[in-house]
Amino acid sequence: MARTSPRSVSRRQFLATTAAGTAALVGAPTILTAKKTDSPLVVGEGEHRFEVQHDWPRLPDKFTWQTTHNVAVDRAGCLYVIHEGKADLKDHPSIFVFDPEGSYIRSFGQQFQGGGHGIEIRQERGQEFLYVCAYQALKTFAKLDLNGETVWQKWAPMESGVYAAEEDTKPTGKWGRDRFMPTNFAFLHDGGFLLADGYGAFYIHRYDKDGKWLSCFGGPGEGKGKFNTPHGVWVDRRAGREPAIVVCDRANHTLQYFSMDGKYLETLTGYGLPANAETWQNLLVVPELHARVTLLNDKNEVVARLGEDVARITGEGGMQVRSDRAKWQAGKFVHPHDACFGQDGSIFVAEWVATGRVSKLKKLA
Repeated sequence: MARTSPRSVSRRQFLATTAAGTAALVGAPTILTAKKTDSPLVVGEGEHRFEVQHDWPRLPDKFTWQTTHNVAVDRAGCLYVIHEGKADLKDHPSIFVFDPEGSYIRSFGQQFQGGGHGIEIRQERGQEFLYVCAYQALKTFAKLDLNGETVWQKWAPMESGVYAAEEDTKPTGKWGRDRFMPTNFAFLHDGGFLLADGYGAFYIHRYDKDGKWLSCFGGPGEGKGKFNTPHGVWVDRRAGREPAIVVCDRANHTLQYFSMDGKYLETLTGYGLPANAETWQNLLVVPELHARVTLLNDKNEVVARLGEDVARITGEGGMQVRSDRAKWQAGKFVHPHDACFGQDGSIFVAEWVATGRVSKLKKLA
């Protein structure tokens, strides 16, 4: 089965997926854009209106973004950004922290440089921790405190029986369904967590609170419990809904729902390479690599599609936009890779673009 990695999505593959992303535009809410350059740039409509602030966090001159991947916010309102980084820049941090105004605070995570990917924050007994995973040749995941000190670090769960020999002790950059390429986390009420192997074996792994592997579900396939790049995972606990696991089955262009014990429930269609998911109050946010961020209500009905530029990005020459900032348009997204909510309902979006970009969608009252 062909893999779909951020480094290997060819123009032909990208154009082949255009139909799924474009068809989902039918019936999407109108996107409002300010026309005056001195006026706030606003997207969305009704109660889902946001002021767009591109390149919101201010990165010090001594650092550079190298393909931004994921974002997370702590209870103090600080933003954590992980970028992939370059393996030959080993001293360059992969994780950056910014205060609620977007000013740089600190950075760390050199051990993830060259493969930085997933990042989530969890409160445990009054203290917050980062859960971080890295792919490419690193193939690892770890628990850190908010200052970057490592609590534990782990590699491929060989006890699952799905990985090649030495994948945990001598990882290389090799890809395949018998390889470990973790992409993101979701947290369980019992203190355990889920880990998505989105680029490797296509399984969702379950761990206990101490990081001990327990089980897994999924594997490669075309849907209904099987995956083609299960890139993002989240536990949907919105009020009025039965708690369930949602998996962003990216290359199948769907969201798949599972019971908390991993049994397949249903599939939501109409997405263009959905990359991750997160909830806030009654909303579910889904960043799509096909140039938009989608909001769903507690009935999983689409209520807004923000920064939509699907036709241009998935059309002729669309892949060239990724590496050419001159072709980026204000209020439009190129390739949203992750999105997370601030405490006030604002949304932070990290894009899979060569020079990196993190935008803030400031929620308007």
